Formats: sequence, structure tokens, C-alpha cells
Amino acid sequence: MAYSDFKLAEIIDAFGLTIQESSGMFASVQEQECSDLLSTILQENVDLAVAISSEKARSEMIISPILLEIRRKFNYKISFFSGVDFTVDSQRGLNGFCDFILSLSSEQLLVRSPVVVLVESKNENLRSGLAQCIAEMVAAQLFNERHQNPIKTIYGAVTIGTIWQFLKLEGNVVAIDLSEYYIKDIKKILGILYSAIAEN
Repeated sequence: MAYSDFKLAEIIDAFGLTIQESSGMFASVQEQECSDLLSTILQENVDLAVAISSEKARSEMIISPILLEIRRKFNYKISFFSGVDFTVDSQRGLNGFCDFILSLSSEQLLVRSPVVVLVESKNENLRSGLAQCIAEMVAAQLFNERHQNPIKTIYGAVTIGTIWQFLKLEGNVVAIDLSEYYIKDIKKILGILYSAIAEN
């Protein structure tokens, strides 16, 4: 089993999780300004990525630039990983590749704790990525604890690039924001990602 094999009911049962659903969970989060660089990249890339309509195109042309913008906002003091193996406990199915990881460590050669944000890229509906994202968040929580670097909250996002949905894991409670954030709300998307890093 791997992250991508989990169904929602399976990940909940396997790790004794409680799901809390609500709308507007991040409504009070302050927006972050979008740089001229990111604005230009999105103007050039969004329609092209949508036309190509592959997960790879959306990842490279929309999602990566947004996450790299967050890294710039923290003056390159956090690390960014794309498509890396993040095997934490293969016996329990916590193994496989993560689309994107943000860690509070500045080291870039290896994924180091604490891992704080995991982003799962999809080409179809967001719901199909929830179980995989939650499994990766549980793995990050375990990874951080094993390295004596636990943090209170692990954040996750499932996105098709043009639409984002956010989650957070505290203890064994997974809070899922039912609100969807669209690329036209880029300042809000940046704000949520920024606050996830800043609070830690």
C-alpha cells in the first residue's frame, strides 16, 4: 500500500482519525500580496495549463510557481520539494511520492523535519486527493515526531492548480475546509500557505 492507495474511510480507520468539516475555516487569514513575477507567470501559464489539461502541466505551470513564491516570501529559509519519495512507515502504507512538500528546514538536499505543508496535485476533482493528502499529513506528523521536531499543526492542500482546498491535522483530528479557493483568489491562497508556515 502507498499514500495513493488509501481511501478516505481506510485512512480514518487505520490511524484512528476524527474528521471535522467546516466552511470558511481560513476566512480570517490575512491575504498576502502577489509579486509581479508570480502575476506574470500566472497570466502566461494558467490558460495554457488548463488547455493542456494534464496534472504535470498544472503542477509545473501553476502550483510550483505559487509554492516558490511562498519560499521567496520567507527569504529562502524554508525548503521546497517536488515529486520526492517520502517513505516514513511502509508497513502502515505511509510510503510513496509526495507531489510537493514545504519544510521549515532550510536544507534542500534531503527532506528534513519539521515538514509543515503537503500539497497534492490532481487533474480532476479535489475530493479524489483528500485521502492521499491526509495519509501524507499523518506521515509528516510521524516523521517530525521521530526526529524530535514535532509541531502542533500539519497543513495540507489538494489542488488542480486553478482550485485549492485546504486541510489541517492536529493530534488525530483532521479539519477539512469545505470552501474552495480559486486562482482569482491568489492573494487568499498565498495567505493561507504563508500563515501555515508563519505560525510555526
